[in-house]
Amino acid sequence: MIEVSWWLFMATSLLVIATPGQDMVLVMSRSIAQGTAAGIVTAAGVSVGLIGHTVLATLGLGALLRASEWLFLVLKLVGAAYLVYMGVQLLRTRQSELAITAGAPKSLLRLFVDGALSNLSNPKIAVFYFAFLPQFVLPGATHPTLSVFALGLVFATLTFLVKGPIGLASGILSKWLRSHPRFLLWIFRTSGAVLLVLGLKLALERRP
Repeated sequence: MIEVSWWLFMATSLLVIATPGQDMVLVMSRSIAQGTAAGIVTAAGVSVGLIGHTVLATLGLGALLRASEWLFLVLKLVGAAYLVYMGVQLLRTRQSELAITAGAPKSLLRLFVDGALSNLSNPKIAVFYFAFLPQFVLPGATHPTLSVFALGLVFATLTFLVKGPIGLASGILSKWLRSHPRFLLWIFRTSGAVLLVLGLKLALERRP
């Protein structure tokens, strides 16, 4: 029933997922700031956001975004604004605040929502899904829509399997990093700068 090129899809997907981007920065920064659980929960949120894009791609939102200039523009600006907001928050971190950050972390629910929104608010991911997933559906597949949905779920799962361990590793190092506030401050501000640049890049990017 699900007729896809699994091995080619898995290999290509892992390469795409392992490429550093906004999700990777978000998972690492949350894990370093608040520990292993924070990073893993953020990675889970990212994956759930991808499941949302799977549903949207299956329903054809990717085609709608490619056809509608104003809809793509609105969603793009929302996603860019969200990235810029997170980047500015990290850039504004002060060394005197790091001990407070470690002692009073955000709730796991908030971290989960942040991870999901970082994906759902990015229209490029919807377009990427719409263009990427159908390539691995075998020609003449009986149920191509179901196959695209299955590929999206597998991609989301692979994302968690890659980014979850990254959150775990960052969390293991978090205690050492918090005991070296200058180095931790540098990581926060570097992560903030990366998110800020990604947000500005998304805002200025043209519709595919």
